[in-house]
Amino acid sequence: MRKLLLFTLTLGLFSTRLLSQNQVLTVEDCFNPKYSPAGLRGVQWIPNSNRFTQIKGKAMLSTDPVTLKSDTLFTVESMAALASAEGGEIKSIPSLTWKSDNECWFINKGKLFVYNTSDKTLITKRKFTQNYNAIEIAGSTLNAALIEKDNICIVTASGPRRITQDGGNGIVYGQSVHRNEFGINKGFFWSNDGNKLAFYRMDETRVTQYPLTDISNGPAQNSYIRYPMAGDSSHSVEVGIYNCLTEEIIYLQTDGPYDQYLTNIAWSPGGQSVYLAWVNREQNHMQLRKYRAGDGKLDKVVYEEKNEKYVEPEHAPVFIPGEGNKWLWMSEKSGYNHIYLMDDRREPVQLTKGSWAVTDFLGFTIDNQGFYYESTQESPLQRHVYLYKFSDRNPKPVKITKGVGTHKLLINIHAGTYLNIYTSTQVPKRYSVHQLDGTLINTIFEDPNPLSGYQTGDIRIEPVILNNNTALYGRMFLPPNFDPKKKYPLLVYVYGGPHAQMVTESWLGGGSLWMVYLAQKGLIVYTIDNRGSSNRGFEFESTTHRRLGTIEMNDQLFALEQLIKRGFIDTNRMAVHGWSFGGFMTTTLMTRSPGTFKLGVAGGPVIDWKFYEIMYTERYMDKPSENPEGYKKANLLGYLDKLKGKLMLIHGMDDDVVVPQHSYMYLLEAVKQMNTRVDFYLYPGHKHNVVGPDRAHLYKKITNYILENL
Repeated sequence: MRKLLLFTLTLGLFSTRLLSQNQVLTVEDCFNPKYSPAGLRGVQWIPNSNRFTQIKGKAMLSTDPVTLKSDTLFTVESMAALASAEGGEIKSIPSLTWKSDNECWFINKGKLFVYNTSDKTLITKRKFTQNYNAIEIAGSTLNAALIEKDNICIVTASGPRRITQDGGNGIVYGQSVHRNEFGINKGFFWSNDGNKLAFYRMDETRVTQYPLTDISNGPAQNSYIRYPMAGDSSHSVEVGIYNCLTEEIIYLQTDGPYDQYLTNIAWSPGGQSVYLAWVNREQNHMQLRKYRAGDGKLDKVVYEEKNEKYVEPEHAPVFIPGEGNKWLWMSEKSGYNHIYLMDDRREPVQLTKGSWAVTDFLGFTIDNQGFYYESTQESPLQRHVYLYKFSDRNPKPVKITKGVGTHKLLINIHAGTYLNIYTSTQVPKRYSVHQLDGTLINTIFEDPNPLSGYQTGDIRIEPVILNNNTALYGRMFLPPNFDPKKKYPLLVYVYGGPHAQMVTESWLGGGSLWMVYLAQKGLIVYTIDNRGSSNRGFEFESTTHRRLGTIEMNDQLFALEQLIKRGFIDTNRMAVHGWSFGGFMTTTLMTRSPGTFKLGVAGGPVIDWKFYEIMYTERYMDKPSENPEGYKKANLLGYLDKLKGKLMLIHGMDDDVVVPQHSYMYLLEAVKQMNTRVDFYLYPGHKHNVVGPDRAHLYKKITNYILENL
């Protein structure tokens, strides 16, 4: 197996040199899957067994991790034949959900099938329309909840039943609300017994409709989305409970302002109560509330948190099996995201502690006397997994993963093992099975270096120390045969916003093949995670509060200054590029630090935060009426006259995240000022980013603009 040639770790500096050969990438290669780590497909543990599934070719296999012997569960052909007898049609391996060690289910073209691996039988369990845009299955009963024509339909053993009638025209049922903030990614929540369904009902009739233009037919027509902009009217959300046994709906009595936030929904183990995190519109006050599922009345407020900047709950309560109403809760109250033990009667007890963040909860031990979690305990750049035991008198989490890099675990409590999906600057991707104490059982698969045989340079990850001794982490792609005595053109790739970390101890340092490609073209490509980015604690992340763009810009410029001092940057040939918040940062750097960069490419940029969505903007900037100076300072229209280099804006014509108005306003201002340094490219039919086959076109456009003007 081809491996990386060199890996050094000295004084906080990481350097990776890939095998240097003669071949070079093309822009198209950067989006060809064969040049990225492939990994395994369909990997998951089979319940109550020591085996896992994987897809090879047109077959679903069951594999023993010790012997690596595999049995065929089914092939595309065998499953298609079984489905045909049930009136269905299958052309590829379906995505499975396991009910037991010999029974799994999947959805295909309006039918829910159950497959028995022991007797190789397939039966249709539920039938429903194919025209749904959200669906959730109760694993215990296989009851289905789906959205059909903007209303909720429940499908049980007795058949389908539409339970709401007023969906549409601004009324949204069973879908993600609050613009997917607060960790929300769905709108249905089944109780453990599968007989009760909690669901969101969102009333958007107060929200202004925003037009997007559809040019797929002639003449062009406007389609409208409900887009709540900072300071304007928001939507209103309720939580309903449907009882499959009584066929009745009640709504939780969440009395309060219409524009409050209802998040982090969880059922109590017995299905008698629903917990949710209530957040005020100002997002500086959170209450974890317990409601009675029978009548919707508030039982009690079990926990409360306030912060003068913001409170942002993102994880629902996780109940400890067999422990009644004891649960785990995640919060940044201590300054870092940590896990707390809670119940209805006592004050919360902080379990994990330290100047590092819990990044994921992975599950309980087999005796429920402990749990596994993922964190930045080792380093902000890495992810390791730890075991915490409740029974220890002085609990000290035990690290169970080894090796510098990023570890993602699939834990099999029944078998006492875990499958580790591991990556580092040395390893594209490796799958290995371990005992729960970390002892290696077997390496299942390791991706070969997809860039073997290609001419590549070093990738370096290194810290930058601010004047206040805060460490930022940067990543640099160097050209092949880099000579520190020469001068090289530079591209700064920037994001810089909340909820993102660009630099990690993973393959390509968290970067992309396009950065390798540009380095082959002779550029140095540099990225720094400034203050305001994620996984560094609340003080680091919230220091940008009410002043988006300023601290981030200062950190980017400070890091750039330190890089320039090393003597190998051609300061007359520097460019900057980013998308979304990175587009905002690109335009900020081009105009609030004019002359630093020769050119910039800003994709989907926020130009004026007044025109971005309420939930995100008001958390970090407050309302425009509450922070007029902050909004004015961040408004990039006010700096366009300072632009010295060339700046290209790129926007998706159907962007429903950063609406195209941002770029249009900037172009209008450029015309008013007779400023011809601003260029523009629009992608019809694309939303916030350009995906699919057109992505190669996008990066050709960006690449040409950089190379031709740098």
